[in-house]
Amino acid sequence: MNATAAKPGPMTSSMQDQIVSLQASAEHWTPQRTLAWAFEKFGTSVAISSAFGAEGMVLIDMASRIRKDFRLFTIDTEFLFPETYALMDRIEARYGIEIEKVYSVLSPEEQAHSHGAALWSRDPDLCCNLRKVEPLRRKLGELSAWVTSIRRDQTSSRSAARRIEWDGKFGLVKVNPIADWTSKQVWRYIHDHDVPYNELHDQEYPSIGCTHCTRAVRPGEDARAGRWPGFSKTECGLHVIEPAQS
Repeated sequence: MNATAAKPGPMTSSMQDQIVSLQASAEHWTPQRTLAWAFEKFGTSVAISSAFGAEGMVLIDMASRIRKDFRLFTIDTEFLFPETYALMDRIEARYGIEIEKVYSVLSPEEQAHSHGAALWSRDPDLCCNLRKVEPLRRKLGELSAWVTSIRRDQTSSRSAARRIEWDGKFGLVKVNPIADWTSKQVWRYIHDHDVPYNELHDQEYPSIGCTHCTRAVRPGEDARAGRWPGFSKTECGLHVIEPAQS
């Protein structure tokens, strides 16, 4: 494995050109081939980002079969469910890796002091920006590429995701190995390979975020109806596409 193929730092326009030239053919790659390409191309400068939903667990398991020492990080908002923290422990034990946990510069107490109590109930966009987007921006500054588990059919913001693409918002390569998968494919993989998953999925939580902004979905509701209930919000902001800077 070429661990020095790329180093963290500003990406050149030539890298953007390389990604564009590969995009069409990459759409025919399997998720496993996509992961192998990312590991070979970027070495230790690529990491999987996960909130440990069903899709994320599929990628973690796939990655473990390709490279034992892959990097995995999560944005710990400090408002996650106990079941999510328990799953992190299971992941580290099963796959023999250490999850890199990334935090907001503000503790929950400092956020409440600066922005008032229960910010998520008044301005969820600001809360997500403080506890998710800015921590992610800092983490991605260390990397040349990141791997996500987003799928095109999850939200309108993700519908145009390519298997590999230039992330204009954060200025690095973004790899989406299962962008074209369905939920059915995700769960088939989990059951076929006995992959651990968050127990909340068995309690009508198809999408799991922070405790304050996630509820179980009701019969007939969209899979993401349980996220930010009472608001039109469907994305935390991590995967909202912005154009690359020229």
